[in-house]
Amino acid sequence: MTTANKITITRILLVPVFVVALLHYLDSGREWSRWIALAVFLLAAIGDGVDGFVARRFNQKTEMGAVLDPVADKLLLVLGLVILTLNTSARLDRIPLWLAATVLGRDVMLLLLGVLVYYLVGHATVRPHVTGKVATVLQMACVVWALLKGPTTWLFWLAAAATAFTALSGLIYLGDAVVMIRRRPPPAAGAPKV
Repeated sequence: MTTANKITITRILLVPVFVVALLHYLDSGREWSRWIALAVFLLAAIGDGVDGFVARRFNQKTEMGAVLDPVADKLLLVLGLVILTLNTSARLDRIPLWLAATVLGRDVMLLLLGVLVYYLVGHATVRPHVTGKVATVLQMACVVWALLKGPTTWLFWLAAAATAFTALSGLIYLGDAVVMIRRRPPPAAGAPKV
């Protein structure tokens, strides 16, 4: 259990606190709930950078961390985006449905591609791309902007940029998966062909 993994687990434990605070605000309109949701979201988002830095700086990269880190990111972001997309209260601006749909669609595609590559190749190596990191930052910015009650026009353009980078990163990861499948070694003699 490395320090980086402890930070990641803490981020996962913050997700339900964020969700409860956000839902409480949308239901009751109590401002302290919104500020708690914002603070917890920012803490978990900053923790993403901190655990990555600690893992790299102190050579604490582990298989557990490689699995838990993206889970922590996805839980926080997807739940935040979905709740704010389905938000029917007038207390916060809604995040456009097309952003949440693009994020969910890309993540489902990546999961299926990972399973397919693992089945065909025997392992799946995911290399982070700048576009994926930019997409994540823009998605986080959309949630923060909505929670800060910033101008609606800016939220629209943040969501448009997040959608574009999310879709682009999905295409890049799709291309990586195709390359991994094409480079797989041929089956051994006598092995059944897939």
